[in-house]
Amino acid sequence: MKKLWFQLHWLVGITAGTVLVVIGLTGAILAFRDEVLDLLNPGVTSVAVRQAPMLAPPQVAEAVQRAHPEARISSITVYAEPGASARVTLAPAPGGKHGETVFVDPYSGAMLPSLRYDGVFEWVESLHRFLLLPRDDGRPVVGGLALCLMGLALSGLYLRWPRRALDWRTWLTFDTRLTGRSFLWGLHSVAGTWALVAYLVFTVSGVYWSFDVVRDTVDGWAGVSRPPRAAAAPKPKMPKEAKRVEAADLTLAWSTFQQQAPGWKTVVLRPPERATQPLQVLWLDGDATHIRARSRMSINQQTGAIVKHEPYAQMGVAARALTTFYPLHIGTYFGLPGRLFMFFASLSLPGFAITGWMLYLKRRRQKRSAQAERAKLAGAVDGADPVLMAYASQTGSAERLALQSAALLQKAGVAVHVQSLEKLTPPLLGNYRRVLFVASSFGEGEPPDPARRFSRLLHAAAEELAHLQYAVLALGDRNYLQFCGFGRTLDTRLRTLGAQPLHPIIEVDNGDAGALARWSHALRELAGIGGEAPQDALSTAAPDSDYTSWRLARRELLNPGSIGGELHEITLTNDGGADWRPGALLDVWPGHYAPGQAARRYSVASLPADGCLQLLVRQVRNGQGMGLASGWLTAQAKPGDEVRVRLVANPAFDMHDGAQPAIYIGNGSGMAGLRSHLRARAADGQRRNWLVFGERQREFDGICAAEIQDLRQRGYLPELDLVYSRDADGQYVQDLLRAKADQLRGWIADGAVIYVCGSLEGMAGGVDAALEDIIGSAALGELRESGRYRRDVY
Repeated sequence: MKKLWFQLHWLVGITAGTVLVVIGLTGAILAFRDEVLDLLNPGVTSVAVRQAPMLAPPQVAEAVQRAHPEARISSITVYAEPGASARVTLAPAPGGKHGETVFVDPYSGAMLPSLRYDGVFEWVESLHRFLLLPRDDGRPVVGGLALCLMGLALSGLYLRWPRRALDWRTWLTFDTRLTGRSFLWGLHSVAGTWALVAYLVFTVSGVYWSFDVVRDTVDGWAGVSRPPRAAAAPKPKMPKEAKRVEAADLTLAWSTFQQQAPGWKTVVLRPPERATQPLQVLWLDGDATHIRARSRMSINQQTGAIVKHEPYAQMGVAARALTTFYPLHIGTYFGLPGRLFMFFASLSLPGFAITGWMLYLKRRRQKRSAQAERAKLAGAVDGADPVLMAYASQTGSAERLALQSAALLQKAGVAVHVQSLEKLTPPLLGNYRRVLFVASSFGEGEPPDPARRFSRLLHAAAEELAHLQYAVLALGDRNYLQFCGFGRTLDTRLRTLGAQPLHPIIEVDNGDAGALARWSHALRELAGIGGEAPQDALSTAAPDSDYTSWRLARRELLNPGSIGGELHEITLTNDGGADWRPGALLDVWPGHYAPGQAARRYSVASLPADGCLQLLVRQVRNGQGMGLASGWLTAQAKPGDEVRVRLVANPAFDMHDGAQPAIYIGNGSGMAGLRSHLRARAADGQRRNWLVFGERQREFDGICAAEIQDLRQRGYLPELDLVYSRDADGQYVQDLLRAKADQLRGWIADGAVIYVCGSLEGMAGGVDAALEDIIGSAALGELRESGRYRRDVY
């Protein structure tokens, strides 16, 4: 369940989260709109205080009508604060949407200059509220994004739920001495907790304003009735006999209002279009709790009689609660501290996007590094007494160290089995005499997500493990209170079950070289090797003799105009040739790499019979420019340049033997691994193949379209489904699988082998979930165990 929520959190973060960054930035810009405009327009919204009475609304109206004799006044706003300019809104011209706002000197009645830069903030507000779309189109879109924000906030809360949930320090603080991923995770999770309340307020208010059905329902519960919003229908013309209300008509009504509400601080008067209609007055009392705590009054202008009087204090509790939505949304309900809190919460949305991406990319780098180490294990050494190298990894560091450790033992002739704790159970440990654990800790000493099940089973186990010898390498960070918590818990529990430690637990603080050297020494003792461990025994080495030289023969852009980044077909040749199986991988060491950097791994998109090595490489761009390897291969290297490469067998994605049907599922550059398989199937005359492939836009992302259509025309792709997520009828590959669930079940019943190649986050996880929904988790597990569900994801 936690893995599913992580996938959803990440998926929403990189899709809706990107647009939420825009909404957050614009919200931060609007947070102090009035103050910024006042600063940019000195002497407009306020004037120097004078020793003179301020003009009443009738006098303000008279001054405006002298300056604008043809205009009709639609509203007058006056303030009790000395020096605050009166604001008068003129009715829009025929066909116009907004009337002009005129600022009036509150002492002399002189017209003040127009407010500059207000149009910029109007544009920002339109972007914030409607994403520059028409109002009726933009509101539901922004409402949907508000729901996505709620999903991100609540899923983030679930994902970081600490073991010591009642300790407020765990929720709201983290040690700034942390470094690397620990620092990013602490900043991301703790800042998210601080901002959680703000984001829930943003969500609730945003959904209320965005969806009429929600607003009408809530208003009905609160007993509030609102007139229907006028649509695009034209306003009825005034009868010729209707007379425009003159400014002098306000005098009697203003006198009545002052008698009823002497302590006001802001008043808005809305003169009617006809003299027979009452004057509408909205005002804030001097002790109003927020800017929407407005009372209302209707006054007959001819007699001064009150037609309707609705003081805010006499409104129902629910109705008053609805008026707090806007001041809570912008933070003014709690004064300046509240505004600052909401400002920083809005401003932090880009920060969450940045730290989230950094965590994701670091996770991917760790996984790729682990894959590179796994490739170094050329094959298991035969032996009757293998050592089990088990790892518990959250981001890939423990996996990489476990693979490096296994390689060291294997090089010494020791048979090693490498396995994640995700796939182990306590009874399986009993099949081994020696088990080495590389265990990282997550959060405050908790097991990583993949190891939670094993940890639970181990604590409930009653197996006798007296025959078992074990060692634990625990990874952690001393800035956490529970340093190496899971490793220590694992060591304690194994001792309780009777297992014998080969040596005391070795704890590694943030990659401490000394601790790793002790572990290396312990491994060499286990393998029966004397002397000191080589310095790079547990580090990534530079390219060695396994690499061979190839030449860049051709580079072709496959998706010109795509919004998804350039995807190039890279063709490499050499004089000697090579041999590999479909699904193989290629480690590439670009010519500009410095020692100490890691090679990059790609799926091979061709077969030995093609006479060349072909790759499909997506050009990666980030804040520092193009990716080191992808940029070199797709843009910087020239035809004829040397490329150092190493072919890596990929048994988990190898071609199955026999005439069983094959289902190929992928997206983006994942076409590379699928293409090598499809070519091999066609060469073997195997015709029952089904390709489900996803990209962004049909117009620009027809990756290998000609070859795919050729296979289909020759009968090697009787089933072909190409989906494009960004088109009007767009969908993802997992959606297509659900739509063809019955057909998929039929193919699986006929013995089909499923191959998935492409992005781990998003596509592969979505396919996993779809298959589980379609055939059930037990059946999916059986496909994995029998080798009929094969993946090459990154």
